[in-house]
Order: sequence, then structure tokens, then C-alpha cells
Amino acid sequence: MNVSFTLQAARINSGYTQKEVANKLKVNVNTIVSWEKDSSNLNFTRIQQLSTLYKVPMNMLFFGNKNEFIRKIRKNGFELLTS
Repeated sequence: MNVSFTLQAARINSGYTQKEVANKLKVNVNTIVSWEKDSSNLNFTRIQQLSTLYKVPMNMLFFGNKNEFIRKIRKNGFELLTS
């Protein structure tokens, strides 16, 4: 499973835009975009912050059930960008 996929899905399921997350974490929106494309540059503190913000356990961000994320996104009427 792609970690960036779960980061994006968790954000969408939480009802946040990339810009809102960037503002809350006091980072540039391009940083959020980068994390959702390639989360390898995320440090532990940022992972904790995202986990708290999205109300998702840290291990779910990395090992979450892909199908569960998709169901929630579809239920809420959001489109997941896979590119």
C-alpha cells in the first residue's frame, strides 16, 4: 500500500484541504503536496501532528486499510487523486 495514498485519503476523510493542513501545521502547501506524493521525508513529529489532526492512529496512516479509506471517501462524495 502506498503511504502517500493513505495520507491523502486520511486528509480527505478528515475534511481538510491541503491548504488548511498547511496552515494548521505552519508549513507551505507545497510541503503537504510533497508529503502526499512521497512521505519519505516526514519526520516523527510531523507524523504525530498529522495523526492528531486527522484523528487517525499513526499506524493507520502507514498500514491503514485501503478499502476502508476508499469507502469513506466515496461515501463523503470526494474524488481521490491518484496521480
